[in-house]
Amino acid sequence: MSTSMSMIKALNASLRKGMEDHPKTVVMGEDVGDLGGVFRVTDGLKKDFGVDRVIDTPLAESGIVGTAIGLALRGYRPVVEIQFDGFVYPAFDQIVSQLAKMPYRSSGNVRLPVIIRIPFAGGIGAVEHHSESPESYFIHTAGLKVVSPATPEDAYWMMQQSIADDDPIVFLEPKRRYHAKGEVNEDAAPLRLDQAHIARPGTDATLISYGPTVDQAMAAADAAADEGRNLEVIDLRSLSPVDWPVLEESVRRTGRGIVIHEASRTLGLGSEVSARLTEQCFYSLEAPIQRVTGYDVPYPASRHEDDFRPSVDRILDAVDATFEY
Repeated sequence: MSTSMSMIKALNASLRKGMEDHPKTVVMGEDVGDLGGVFRVTDGLKKDFGVDRVIDTPLAESGIVGTAIGLALRGYRPVVEIQFDGFVYPAFDQIVSQLAKMPYRSSGNVRLPVIIRIPFAGGIGAVEHHSESPESYFIHTAGLKVVSPATPEDAYWMMQQSIADDDPIVFLEPKRRYHAKGEVNEDAAPLRLDQAHIARPGTDATLISYGPTVDQAMAAADAAADEGRNLEVIDLRSLSPVDWPVLEESVRRTGRGIVIHEASRTLGLGSEVSARLTEQCFYSLEAPIQRVTGYDVPYPASRHEDDFRPSVDRILDAVDATFEY
């Protein structure tokens, strides 16, 4: 049965289901208990599961992740909330030096099923440190899975799949999509956690995106349809690992690819996608892979953020550029 709900409600329902299915799951972070999280994703969980499973922590991200690693070593499945993207950097050493490496260090004998939830990217008019896109740091770190849902249904299923996974996962939540509603079918068979999704089939060019920019890609495809171009939109869902077969099949078929993300351009995920598709699909390409990204500057003040983030017009300009070859 499908139910219309926001991404916040979908995540809340998924966390609740995960905590019911896995008694060793604990939720921890700043204000996740009494307040229910700064975005209310954990609202009501402390009342229903108690103070031992929903833990309000001090304002110390390195300590939060370090404690989660210790709990995972003792058999727990911690779900950590970092309040905002720009707050994750104090925990970077714990994530990169310990969480990502422990399973390799122990030849797979020690697993760390830790989820680090991070509301990320801009679009909410926030101040400095509240609108960043740190995904490339974690994609570049071997040993971490990195995922990002773009819809309430994906948020619902991907969180449960992440809780059941034995590997550490950075779970990036597009905060400006938190209140967007969509249908969630709690009885459906979900896609694999690492599976890309063709959000809109097309034949003329492939738009590749994830998380907060899937919505712009879909709007660009709608606008292009009015001009007679049939664009395919792929939602990556998993940023590490990437579902390369889906991307390669699409780009070989359309001959054109445009990667869209809000993170800065230099060494963003678009760089790797562009390089890999050029290597694997070179003889099928009608034009170089294009990238539509944020700029190589710190995230701007809120009054300028619409100029920083990829817009429908910038995506359509890149589409036009691929057809000029």
